[in-house]
Amino acid sequence: MTTQLSDRKIQRCRITVHGLVQGMGFRPFVYRLAKELGLTGRVGNTAEGVVIDIEGEEAGLAQFLNKVQNEAPVHSRVDSMQTQYLKPKRYPDFHIQHRGDGAAPKTALVLPDMATCRECQEEIFNPRNRRYLYPFTNCTHCGPRYSIIEGIPYDRANTSMKNFAMCADCQAEYDDPDDRRFHAQPNACFHCGPHLELWEANGKILDTHHHALKVASHAIKAGKIVAVKGIGGFHLFCDARNEKNVRLLRARKHREGKPFALMFPGYGMIETACDVSELEKSLLASSEAPIVLLKKKNGCALITEAVAPDNSFLGVMLPYSPLHHILTRELAVPAVATSGNIADEPICTDEQEAVQRLSGIADLFLIHNRPIVRSVDDSLVMVMAGRPCLLRRARGYAPLPFPMETDGPVGLAVGGHLKNTVAISARRQIFLSQHIGDLETPQSYAAFRHTLKSLQNLYGAKPDYVVHDLHPDYFSTKFAATLDIPRIEVQHHHAHIAACMAEHNIRGPVLGIAWDGTGLGTDRTVWGGEFLMADLGNFQRIGHLKPFPLPGGEKAIQEPRRAALGLLSQLDESFLNRGDLPALKAFAPGDLKIIQSMLARGFNSPLTSAMGRLFDAVASLLGLCHFNRFEGEAAVKLEFLAGQCDTQARYPYQIASRSGPMVLDWSFMIKQIIDEVRSRASRALISAKFHNTLVAMGVDAAQRAGEPRVVLSGGCFQNRYLTEKLIARLQAAGFTPYWHQQVPPNDGGLALGQAVIGLNRIQKGG
Repeated sequence: MTTQLSDRKIQRCRITVHGLVQGMGFRPFVYRLAKELGLTGRVGNTAEGVVIDIEGEEAGLAQFLNKVQNEAPVHSRVDSMQTQYLKPKRYPDFHIQHRGDGAAPKTALVLPDMATCRECQEEIFNPRNRRYLYPFTNCTHCGPRYSIIEGIPYDRANTSMKNFAMCADCQAEYDDPDDRRFHAQPNACFHCGPHLELWEANGKILDTHHHALKVASHAIKAGKIVAVKGIGGFHLFCDARNEKNVRLLRARKHREGKPFALMFPGYGMIETACDVSELEKSLLASSEAPIVLLKKKNGCALITEAVAPDNSFLGVMLPYSPLHHILTRELAVPAVATSGNIADEPICTDEQEAVQRLSGIADLFLIHNRPIVRSVDDSLVMVMAGRPCLLRRARGYAPLPFPMETDGPVGLAVGGHLKNTVAISARRQIFLSQHIGDLETPQSYAAFRHTLKSLQNLYGAKPDYVVHDLHPDYFSTKFAATLDIPRIEVQHHHAHIAACMAEHNIRGPVLGIAWDGTGLGTDRTVWGGEFLMADLGNFQRIGHLKPFPLPGGEKAIQEPRRAALGLLSQLDESFLNRGDLPALKAFAPGDLKIIQSMLARGFNSPLTSAMGRLFDAVASLLGLCHFNRFEGEAAVKLEFLAGQCDTQARYPYQIASRSGPMVLDWSFMIKQIIDEVRSRASRALISAKFHNTLVAMGVDAAQRAGEPRVVLSGGCFQNRYLTEKLIARLQAAGFTPYWHQQVPPNDGGLALGQAVIGLNRIQKGG
């Protein structure tokens, strides 16, 4: 005879779990846990998160709450659990609800796309498995998330998989609590899921399914360029060993010198080409699976020099989707896997769009019929000072939010002009978008607007105010001006520092060292070599590089030789007439006279204190780079040289601080560099001494400022040589330095800084 428990011995608890709890098997975990503990009730995804309505004996419920908090699935993150005790309903069993209440506020967090897990990899290469060589295999531990989700809650009906009805076998897995595909929303197989097709450049179908992939692989090895539709967009693939092939891709893509990313079949081949630390190995194999910048081995013949000319690093990734795993195993060689776009345009996501935009680049198109809801590029990581530093935050990381201590009105931050990202602050979270890119083309601006709309719709967040850069000509600023809501202007470098502060959860005051290429200052000059005493609301400029003119303004950003002439004009007249200097020889005589006249009259020669332009000028003085083919090329070449010389030597400099901000005077350094260039000294030695001098300047200025916490931000801190040396010197001098890890030091982090500053000012009534 079964003893019935009285209502007095049964408790019922309604639990709302907030955090990263949708899309990685959290509901199946709850289901199995409830069954194990003999509890009844239900669990479902809602717009708020995961809601559990559960009842049973008090001891069982206590165990349940503890295990949910401490034993959740590996990719999940429980931020908070709200519990409410209610009158028991005496549920007969425990089950999973398929749909939640869409009317509730959208507070659930969306997971990034995750790399193929070990179990799925084993299945796709097991001839006895029904998913053998199926390129869209996934489970609750891996696969697409952010790139396919259309709305919250995360259920199949709210994804681009909604049109693929599961076959009986897949449905059985989906319904089986003991299967790791239990409620895996993108679950599919050969019979019911997406499939591959191989197209000619005109869109004509050549082949389908696995044979399409084999033909594409053979074409790549034969010297063809193949556009491959992945998780978040298209890649352009070619054989990374074939110099002619790589140069052809450069010509077609209009990408003269910027390094290409590489996809390797496995670790062994990577270790042949690069030095790989244990931390770098773990990043490559992580569920985020970013591109990792690795030090290239000297004399490596596996990769043609055309992949990353004049660069000591290679951008390397492992295959992260089943399609990539199968393709790279077929190739068995390293392949260029660069973004499927032209120059500064966003990556293509739709096959028809890809044929239209990429037909002049790709010879063939390997496509599939699973729609991509939003473009998500590959993330880029470099290890600096023993820690990962994101240089591009996209697949695997976006749109994970940054928690805030306080709440406020919904804010929209529209970022900068280059490496744009956008952000929404709502419900104690800041949701930072994936990398969008430079807002230089109509396609990029359209992607910017689409991402803004997508984020707002995903989280049901209508902005109450907008935060933007001080520069009136940024497309992001112009967009903000079209919105009929209050606007908050934020100075570019203050946003840089605030972004780094936000990811380290510090409020200030701090000394911010913001070194980059450009950013409009409050005095309307071009800043970029700044020392700011800052908190999350305001800042004071306490120091900067000695300004110099940029003849031609924006044109000088593309032509380091112009920055060099601007620098020389601030010494004495004789330096502008030394015809033996490489920077002067880079001009035709007539053009040189025009530039010299512009400088003499101050015509179209705005002043800048930007560290990035100082790098440009020195690179041109050394004859390394007179024209930037991509952003930061001159600085990359200087860093490449500096790494070849082991020296602590530096040049002299001065810091003037009689009244107003400190001025870091580079004049003495530049004069000595010129003397060494004329005497044909080692360019590697000059570059190393130049870097060492900047490090000494930074530490000296920090000591004069007297603030123990020093925050490093701005594009110049993508330079590992500079960053690691400055961190080490600051630590040795007793300072606590902070540098970027979760968001990029470049303009990809601006939106986070803008959002934090905007929220702070709103809360303080400013």
